[in-house]
Amino acid sequence: MKYYVLYNGKANNGRGYAGATKIQSKLAGSKIEYVDAYKMKYDAYFAEKSQEDCRIVICGGDGTLNYFINHTTDETKEIDFDYFPTGTGNDFCKDIGSAPGEIVKNVNRYMKNLPSVTVNGKTKKFINGVGYGIDGYCCEIGDVERSKSKKEVNYTAIAIKGILFHFKPRKATIIIDNKPEIVVENSWLVPTMKGRCYGGGMYPTPAQDRNAKDGKLSVMTYSTKSAIKALATFPKIFKGEHIKSNIVNIYTGYNITVRFDKPCALQIDGETYLNVSEYVVTV
Repeated sequence: MKYYVLYNGKANNGRGYAGATKIQSKLAGSKIEYVDAYKMKYDAYFAEKSQEDCRIVICGGDGTLNYFINHTTDETKEIDFDYFPTGTGNDFCKDIGSAPGEIVKNVNRYMKNLPSVTVNGKTKKFINGVGYGIDGYCCEIGDVERSKSKKEVNYTAIAIKGILFHFKPRKATIIIDNKPEIVVENSWLVPTMKGRCYGGGMYPTPAQDRNAKDGKLSVMTYSTKSAIKALATFPKIFKGEHIKSNIVNIYTGYNITVRFDKPCALQIDGETYLNVSEYVVTV
């Protein structure tokens, strides 16, 4: 069987193609053709290849999956295709329990009925989560550092400096399913999640189930006046243990609006959006 490997050259800090070639060890003896996933029309390509005796594998990170779900129709998502993670964070694979370096079969089953988020007048679907607050700030600074150097970005260091010196918490107003407003002072983080994790292994909502039949999303609030307490609790988010702290609350719902009293950066599956005052999520 022939394999068409669709890679993202921008993934993993510009090492997307090199990462994609690692799939050869998994497909030994098979014919492989590499295709730049950012220079094609997905629907037409998948329709054509569906007539062949072949298999399509998407290579890249969470951003590549996000690009795919926002550039394809529901008909294309009905066609079986696989996924080989080669990104920096690979949070989607962490969430579904896929082992590092393994091919996820029939990944299209996760691409249906995804939520949408509207930011600054633009609407797009997301597969992991929407981060708003210090996480968006980290993505903003990380993008600046990446534009200046090819060195690996240290997001942990950015977060520490941000909490202690640069990022100031906001007053957040949250509306869930048209219920009364939830007002949270001194908010450092207010993400809305489809899956459990984002940000390279952070688990803001460890009980969230992307496959739940009710389709509900989770919203986390992370708020405290004390930067020291915010910093001390932050490492626990990588194991989901932060939810034991009294500075964290988690809510669930379908239609979610989060508004800050001062704009800041936001990230959607790792892609940064600047100067955001509000985001609206719908299922």
